Amino acid sequence: MIAALRRHLADPTLPARLRTLAADVPAATPLSITIDLGPTAADWLAALPAAGPFWYQARPAAGLYRLGIGHAFQIASAGPQRFAALDNAFAGLARHWRHDGAPLAFCGFAFDEHNIAPLPNILLAIPAVLLESRAGRSRAILSTPAGRIAGAPDLWRQLLARPAPRPPLRLAPAADPTLADRAWIARVNAALRAIAGGEVDKIVLARHRQLAGDGLAAAGRVLAALGAQQPDSLVYAHGTGTAIFLGATPERLIRLAGHQLAADALAGTAWSGSLDLDAPKNRREQSLVVRAILAALAGHCSLPPQAGPVSVRQAGAIAHLHSRIAGTAASGVTLFDLVRALHPTPAVGGFPGPAALDWLARHGERRSAWYSGGFGSLAPNGDGEFAVALRSALLTADGIELHAGAGIVAGSDPHQELAETEAKFGTLLAALAGHRDDLRSAHA
Repeated sequence: MIAALRRHLADPTLPARLRTLAADVPAATPLSITIDLGPTAADWLAALPAAGPFWYQARPAAGLYRLGIGHAFQIASAGPQRFAALDNAFAGLARHWRHDGAPLAFCGFAFDEHNIAPLPNILLAIPAVLLESRAGRSRAILSTPAGRIAGAPDLWRQLLARPAPRPPLRLAPAADPTLADRAWIARVNAALRAIAGGEVDKIVLARHRQLAGDGLAAAGRVLAALGAQQPDSLVYAHGTGTAIFLGATPERLIRLAGHQLAADALAGTAWSGSLDLDAPKNRREQSLVVRAILAALAGHCSLPPQAGPVSVRQAGAIAHLHSRIAGTAASGVTLFDLVRALHPTPAVGGFPGPAALDWLARHGERRSAWYSGGFGSLAPNGDGEFAVALRSALLTADGIELHAGAGIVAGSDPHQELAETEAKFGTLLAALAGHRDDLRSAHA
């Protein structure tokens, strides 16, 4: 597939196509050309780059795989106005974007508006090369600023010529987690005291776990394993060259197509040996999330949004209660307006939102990279979709940091909540286990 694309890049008509798009536009104008690669399917993981930025999205059950390599354009922001800043910047790009197909930009953001390391707090990028396979047909979208069309074909060839090696993963034995586990249980008890005192109804607490070793080597294999493990989830990744943030999430934050919007209300967790998914604690969590999402979207819809029936959403060995929320966006409402209204949902922050976030800030909550933030893609016409970045890991040359969390409500048992986060860690540990047969027993 990549060899076929390289042949297309040698097509003598390619410069003429670029010049046609670039006619009479400023040098900073985004240009994107589409190359049809035919009725073939690929997950693109063999093309993950050895260096530089990349973006990956896959919904294996839907036959959708995307890999963006390099950046033709990128915009970063942080702070309380981060979504508005990206909204305005993307609107400016989209207004002038010239293309002959359906190009995409990618975006990721952190849970907290001030976290700026090791990834930008919020980043939007148009990849220089976007490889997409959908329902058994593949295409490539090649992008460049209009002022750089002369060197664009050579740059695209260079980006495709440096795939990452995939050596076996080497991890050192993990440290004894006993003290960290006790500290987290103490935080759960503090959250329960706040709930009992009427400060808040729900608080979501995050955990992280460090595995020492060469984590960067694992990215392609881990993404393949996550896709096989959770074909109905969104498997996602963003790499910077020195760090890779990846995971698999069952939760859509928001999708906008024309004026039609859809969101997931996901809460309550069950796994082997846990409480029944229909237990009152899980039902209460789900109800809080549904109410909060309906309220957040109401002011952006032409009619009140509606929640569908509660069902079960499976994510590998873990199951959640799920309701699909649908509505019609009011005129002028953008995807970033909806993201700003929804984030953070009670599924990742708590309820009521302001009180839960205040409690988390006062108690030193730390969330690495984009864990429990968002990951998505956008089209020039404003359509797009964001997912909540759950079940994630941050990979560096020094090792892997795993992320998981649990929602604390009245009646939560601290040890059961600890077990829930262990089950969520197990999602990634299972994906890593293909490299180290003893990994699950060593760290579960």
